Amino acid sequence: MNKDVAPRLGWWQQTWRLTAAAAVGIPAWLYTGVLLHRQGDGPGPWFHFGDPLVALGCLLALVWRRRFPLAVAMTVTIASTASALAAGAGLVALGSIATRRRPVEIGVVALAYVASAQFAVQVYPVESPPGTWWIQLTMPALTAGIAVAVGMAIGARRVEVRSLRERAESAEREQTARAAQTRAQERNRIAREMHDVLAHRISLVAMQAGVLDHRSNLSAEENRVLVRGIAEGSHQALEELRDVLGVLRAEPGHPEPPQPSLDGIPDLVADARASGLDVTLTTTVGETPSDVVGRTCYRVVQEGLTNAAKHAPGAPVHVTLEGSAGSQLDVSVRNCPAARAPGTAGTVRQHPTSGFGLLGLTERVGLAGGKLRHHPTPGHGYLLTAQLPWPNPTHEKRT
Repeated sequence: MNKDVAPRLGWWQQTWRLTAAAAVGIPAWLYTGVLLHRQGDGPGPWFHFGDPLVALGCLLALVWRRRFPLAVAMTVTIASTASALAAGAGLVALGSIATRRRPVEIGVVALAYVASAQFAVQVYPVESPPGTWWIQLTMPALTAGIAVAVGMAIGARRVEVRSLRERAESAEREQTARAAQTRAQERNRIAREMHDVLAHRISLVAMQAGVLDHRSNLSAEENRVLVRGIAEGSHQALEELRDVLGVLRAEPGHPEPPQPSLDGIPDLVADARASGLDVTLTTTVGETPSDVVGRTCYRVVQEGLTNAAKHAPGAPVHVTLEGSAGSQLDVSVRNCPAARAPGTAGTVRQHPTSGFGLLGLTERVGLAGGKLRHHPTPGHGYLLTAQLPWPNPTHEKRT
């Protein structure tokens, strides 16, 4: 839509505007008739028939003033020369063109309006006192100035309203975009939490079930240990799933369940050992990092153990933690090749993977300001490392 074109008016809006234009012209028409009577000549046929017809035509032309503003304004202004009753229509046309706030157009129409007022004297030769020519020039100029001022004020208001409407629509679009972005981020967060919480536990359960499926030479005690591990792992997976769903259903302000930290890594390794993984933990960390760093470190180790259980069952896994406050926290999870080569008898079945574990972990480590690397090692092993910043709390307080 062209911004220079004003919105179309309804029938009621058009009606009262045209009625107002006619009402403004009626006093001028009656005053002219009175002057003609005083001169003794009296109004002629043009005054009674031609003048109203021209005024009616000008009023009808005003209906299209918003579609063809300059053409209508000039037509009505020139036509009003032959009609005293069309004076109101001429003022409305001038005010309408002024709403566009284009100086050249306004100047041309205003000049035409003042000139038409001078030629109107020839249509109705009303005698005027000597030396009053300046009144005949000043009055049309004054009325034209008033019409232009009103029209420009209306135009400015129209532009302001349009600007406010556009700003409101823009704000609404931005709010919709932010809401969509927030929903996407929340979905990603939920997916990451579901993966971090459940993938590790279910992978261990699947690994134990795979051992039961492929090992026929296990003793009764070993079978009981594996079955008990599957039952406990499944129960813990359900509990963790319930915690995640509880957070999703909780109202704002409801406390979330405690998040894992660096102190939980020994228990994580112990659970992996109980499930059948050959895991060793080496740590030189004697301090406690921030919650974000500790939680991210826990998730790195968890993802490394989960991948080792999926892709290298039975292989030794080495977890190493190094670092100190004021430097960084280095985490590495290295696993050797699978104990059984694919395709041999007794091979434990490979578990399906989502493909989003390392991707989500990369995002999590990046949010913590760290770097994540993962790649195969010589001999068909795999190495997962992360470097997490560990600022000195004492230094942070001083700064």
